[in-house]
Parts: sequence; C-alpha cells; structure tokens
Amino acid sequence: MHNYPDSSGFFYHKMEKSELLNIHSFTEYIDQFIKLSIDYSPKLIMALIILFIGLYAVRLINRLVRRIMIKRELDPTLSTFLADSLLWTLRFLLFITFISKLGIETSSFVAILGALGLAVGLSLQGSLSNFAGGMLIILFKPFRVGDSIEAQGVAGMVSEIQIFVTKLITGNNQTIFVPNGILSNGVITNFSLGKNRRANLLFNISYETNIKTAKDIVIQVLEKHPKVLKTPAPTVVVNLLTDTAIQLSIRPWSKNIDFSDMCSDVLEECKEAFDKAGIVIQSFAKEIPKK
Repeated sequence: MHNYPDSSGFFYHKMEKSELLNIHSFTEYIDQFIKLSIDYSPKLIMALIILFIGLYAVRLINRLVRRIMIKRELDPTLSTFLADSLLWTLRFLLFITFISKLGIETSSFVAILGALGLAVGLSLQGSLSNFAGGMLIILFKPFRVGDSIEAQGVAGMVSEIQIFVTKLITGNNQTIFVPNGILSNGVITNFSLGKNRRANLLFNISYETNIKTAKDIVIQVLEKHPKVLKTPAPTVVVNLLTDTAIQLSIRPWSKNIDFSDMCSDVLEECKEAFDKAGIVIQSFAKEIPKK
C-alpha cells in the first residue's frame, strides 16, 4: 500500500494494480466454486442417497441369505463363507455405482483395480494357495467341524475351518493352525466319517505260551467290556512271529466317541488277565541295523 496526495492536499490509499488483480481472481474462484457446487450438488446428493440406501439393502440381503441357509441346514462353514463373499461383492458393486454417480469414469478405475489386484496376487501367492485350498475343503468337505483328523503330521479335532487356515484342537488342548494349501494337497485321515472305529492292539507273548489259551483269554476280556461292539465282532490273530516272541493283534471295534477309553481299558485288562494266567509278556525288541 502506498500513499498518494490528491488535489485537495489529502492523502488516500490507493491499491496497486497487482493487488486489484489478485482480488479479482479470488472473486472469480469463489464464483466458480459456487457455480460448481450448485451444478454438482444434485449428483452428490443423489450419490449419497444411493450409498446409504445401498448399505442398508446390502445388510438386509445378507441377513436374509444367512437365514435361508440356516433354514436349509447348510454346512456352517460354507454358509459363513458364502454370506461373507456375497457381502463384499455387493459392497464392491455399490462402491462402483457410487463413484459412477459422482461422475467418475469407472472403466479406468476398474483397470487400476485390476492392475493392483494382479500385483497383490503375485506378492501373495502363498496366501492365494491357502485361499484356494480353503475353497476346496469347503466345497468337497473331506472333513467338517467336529471331526477328528490326522494330516501333515498333526492330529486333533477340527474346531474351525477358516478361509486360509484350519484350526485343530489336540487331545491336550493345544491349538494348531494348519494352512489350507498344504492341507488340501496332502493326505488326510478322517477318523469321524464312520460311526465305528477298529483298534489294532499288539501284545508280544512268550513262545512257551499256548496260542489258543492266550486268544481265549483276550476274547473273554473283549466280550465282557461294555464299549467293545458285538457287531462287527472283535478278532484276535497272530500278527507276527519274531525272533523273541509271538505277536498277537487284538482288533476290537467301538464307537468313535468311546475309542480312546476302550483301547486303554482293553490293554489294561488283557495285561491283568495274562498275569493271572502266568503268560509272560515279552518286550518289543528293536532291530539294530547291520553295519
């Protein structure tokens, strides 16, 4: 700001030309902003209305789908996965509709998302393998929640089948997470598919023992045990003749839920019965490899 005298001898404030231009430009910006706001506000309001109504509709559809799957008694893991997949798919479509209503070009946006998805996919190949494995497990159901399985060197009860991992609870209450990728591509032993399960219990007895007598003693133990099934009938056979002992294989059947208790009881009662009959139980000899 500079002071200039007028014809009357008084001073007045006179703005420089550049300052006048700045004020004029600022006024133009304000006018343009107001004009754009007035022109763009209907699109923004409509887009927000679509967004809020869409979010409510997505939640409503998701709840309805979950209720339908529960009524049809679908597998809980499959129901959760399908419901979550539907939820995120609808949210993605709603987002595309929202930005399209705002006037943003969706084709370029989708192309950017595709390139981003490819980059993320290449960097997360292991996770995608686990995701694909989870899909296979959920669809083909080699096991379900609550089944007892053995796979990848671990055994336990299936507590939860997630998208990337399967959660197992061991007999000593430890939690094991097995990646679905290696789980779906490996050997899985499911002990719960059948209602009944057969044990294979081994005893080494002395060569001086009468085999028929020993087998009769074991059969009596099995017939008296309440958890040993009568059908299929249990069997006792000579499994192997080693250098030091006769190896008996005791094969009783039981329900899955009684299997562990039955095995423990049969081993204990057979040992007591052999001791009373004077039958000598030989130790299991390990073979020493020749040098």
